[in-house]
Amino acid sequence: MQVRLANTPKITPPADWPEDLRQELLRNVKNGCIGRFILSENARVRVWRLDLDPGERLGFHRHVLDFFRVALTAGSAKSLDHHGAVTHFTFEPGQVKHVQFQENEFLLHDMENTGSDPISFMICEHMRSANPPLPIPDHIRVKPRHIEAVHWEDASRNASTT
Repeated sequence: MQVRLANTPKITPPADWPEDLRQELLRNVKNGCIGRFILSENARVRVWRLDLDPGERLGFHRHVLDFFRVALTAGSAKSLDHHGAVTHFTFEPGQVKHVQFQENEFLLHDMENTGSDPISFMICEHMRSANPPLPIPDHIRVKPRHIEAVHWEDASRNASTT
């Protein structure tokens, strides 16, 4: 079984995977939800939050936009990609990882907290990347009571009058 998207290579889950994992991968080829929810977004950036309890897993999702991830906690995790490669990694609070994609490049993977404590990340996607963003369902977006856009000129003008 395989999935073919415009401008992406053929995706065929490894034959030795359990059928439920193969089906999950195929269902999520277009899943752009790289975190649990979106805290903020505009034409330039989309900011995600990801929190995972020990043993908890974020299912398969697809990165197509350049992004950076900031660890808010220390911890360890593992990730399985659509080729079957497993990556184990540890991180400290404040550790940053940058990822950049060329046109038609992507990362399709999951993430599982393998540590004994909850882990948290902020993930910032650059909307002006080589690839167009994947659609995101509205229920993933946090509905803040008030959003204040502060421009540098306004902030510096207010600072000089106080």
